[in-house]
Amino acid sequence: MVDIHCHVLPGLDDGPESLEMSIAMCEMAIADGITHVIATPHADASYAFQPDLIRRRRDELQARFEGRIELATGCDFHLSFENIEDLRPYPAKYTLNQKRYLLVEFNDYSIPPAMDQTLHHLQLYGATPIITHPERNPLIRNNTERLYRWIRTGCYVQITAQSILGKFGAQAMTMAESWLKDGAVHFFASDAHNVTSRPLQLKEAYAKVASKNGKDVAEGLFVDNPRAVFDGEALPFVLELPEDRGHAPGARKKKKRFWFF
Repeated sequence: MVDIHCHVLPGLDDGPESLEMSIAMCEMAIADGITHVIATPHADASYAFQPDLIRRRRDELQARFEGRIELATGCDFHLSFENIEDLRPYPAKYTLNQKRYLLVEFNDYSIPPAMDQTLHHLQLYGATPIITHPERNPLIRNNTERLYRWIRTGCYVQITAQSILGKFGAQAMTMAESWLKDGAVHFFASDAHNVTSRPLQLKEAYAKVASKNGKDVAEGLFVDNPRAVFDGEALPFVLELPEDRGHAPGARKKKKRFWFF
């Protein structure tokens, strides 16, 4: 499996404080069957995003796991004006594995009406937005059609693996399951921060998705799509969204590849 959202590098944000904890997280990932991890430190008002330091921390950690797990870098990108302006001339500073995809995180207290235009601008600048853990955001949970509109205009959705297991509450789990049935989920990721409450594990969530939605869906969302992100390629597994909210719940939709220009 491939994890595209993970806070595994030490001393950069609210993830591990020490190299020893980072090593323990990587050992956990290997034991869980994870082969590739993108370390995505926060870039927000609380944590300065320092690409050179991030690369040094990644290289130090990778040197201890050569041949056992592959580590890349990216960013958990907060949609602030300052960040967007800084991204504009050189998106690869923030994108996943310095390629085409960008994790974007929304505030829990406000999503301005101009957000549609902001996401479009990110695409014009050369970054394909991946909306992180919307099932944990009450504003997005209460406005599914807005999320679906973003998907239809070229964005993708990443769900936290622990959400589908109920570890972020019943509302997050219910919404994740509903969006999954609608084909509105493109990735699961750990969003790991430690080895206890936010572990670097995906296997249990994979098993639940495979059991309830089929192994092809689990492979697409835990392996194929995240590996495509790691390599900067088009997503191979994208389900077509329902045309409206009056569709039959849980109806399967054909696989479709979307191209946005």
